[in-house]
Amino acid sequence: MSIESNVLLVFILALITALATGLGAVPLLWAKQVPQKWLGLGSAFAGGLMLAASFNLIYEGFGRGSWRTIFGMLLGLGFIVLSHRWLTRRDVPDVADLPQADVIQMLLIVGVMTLHSFAEGVGVGVSFGGGREFGLLISIAIAVHNIPEGLAISLVLVPKGTSVGRAALWSVFSSLPQPLMAVPAFLFVEAFEPVLPVGLGLAAGAMIWMVSSEMIPEALKKSTTNATAIAATLAVVAMMAFQLALNG
Repeated sequence: MSIESNVLLVFILALITALATGLGAVPLLWAKQVPQKWLGLGSAFAGGLMLAASFNLIYEGFGRGSWRTIFGMLLGLGFIVLSHRWLTRRDVPDVADLPQADVIQMLLIVGVMTLHSFAEGVGVGVSFGGGREFGLLISIAIAVHNIPEGLAISLVLVPKGTSVGRAALWSVFSSLPQPLMAVPAFLFVEAFEPVLPVGLGLAAGAMIWMVSSEMIPEALKKSTTNATAIAATLAVVAMMAFQLALNG
């Protein structure tokens, strides 16, 4: 197969992984009006999904370079804290008639997931350096893994007034770095491989902060401590079981 054909294949598969994120919004087509308690549980469940995803990233990063992953986590923490401070000091335009505080949370969540997608895009491209079959396997795994991540984004946006269609688009938007980064990572695999653990750690650090600072406090405002903890724990268990089934 020619290099041009390989590049096209990498791009198409990475694009499919991005589009799969939008499928996470589909279950919310049947949940239009949700009581406050369930909104809180939704935030807790979304936080649990993000927390589990972050530790999956750390585990993968450690397999490629532990100290570079830790360095990336510190970068991610610094980046998200500075981004939050920058956003709160500015007049953020309303999105879908949301209050400014909710807009900031939405932008942070989509931003964090977008950071995550940069690392996943590099992962797709680098995986094809190990052959087409291995690259295809990794692409399928990431595509399926992206569906609950799209659900996590949608669980935050839809209850606050965003339509399911728009939530799906935001979810896909957060994954667009995957096809954009996959091709250069494939073409320059030797250059991208050393920085992949940093990217994985960066996304994980930002996601852990997001869960601790935004998702869980949001859930506690609308639901009890016990229910919030149960929902978050069940989400972590579900994501881990899902990952185990995917790898098995």
